[in-house]
Amino acid sequence: MPDAFDRLIPDAQDFCRRLSANNSKDWYEAHKDEYRANLKRPAELLLETLVPTLDRMTGGPVRTKLFRINRDLRFAKGQPPYKDHLHMLWYAPSAGVAPMGWFFGIETDSVRVGAGFMSFDGPALTRWREVMAGPEGAAIAAGVQTQLALGATMREAALKRVPPPYPKDHPQGEFLRRKGMGLFRAMEVPNTDLPGALSAEFERLWSAFEPLAHALSR
Repeated sequence: MPDAFDRLIPDAQDFCRRLSANNSKDWYEAHKDEYRANLKRPAELLLETLVPTLDRMTGGPVRTKLFRINRDLRFAKGQPPYKDHLHMLWYAPSAGVAPMGWFFGIETDSVRVGAGFMSFDGPALTRWREVMAGPEGAAIAAGVQTQLALGATMREAALKRVPPPYPKDHPQGEFLRRKGMGLFRAMEVPNTDLPGALSAEFERLWSAFEPLAHALSR
């Protein structure tokens, strides 16, 4: 379905801009068929198209998720009822102590990709800290720093201090203060072959995350 993929980004950005200017139930209902035909269906196919690539690259298994366009207003009071972006996610590998996510997002004026472990909880958080404080931590940190030097960004650490029992001056203190490890970057809009462009972006990010993914799974 190359034509649908070639049009997905411009069609999604056009729709989301108009939605942003008319964020109401009446407007969305009047344009729902357009959303389903030009955004939702191509996005679902894109998700499925990248499954073999991510399965081969990470060893799988792979799960997919297309984020809903409607916002749950029970948890977003005062926000518009619809999201003016198109976000999707692959989990690969989706098993183990923590699933790894692969993100693709189309915003009104930009396109982003990302990868990583968005949240460590319980045993996953313990294992993350063990890995980063251990002999593999320095190499993993160096891989992340390489991606940051190439233009990637990451969120602020969740903690202000290095958690016990690690010393406050631990060499990997910046990472020990984190409860997740994700990298994001802006993506140039390809003229064609969106799946191929995404695969290339994910391959670059995998170079930073492969050692961490293997370490967490042990």
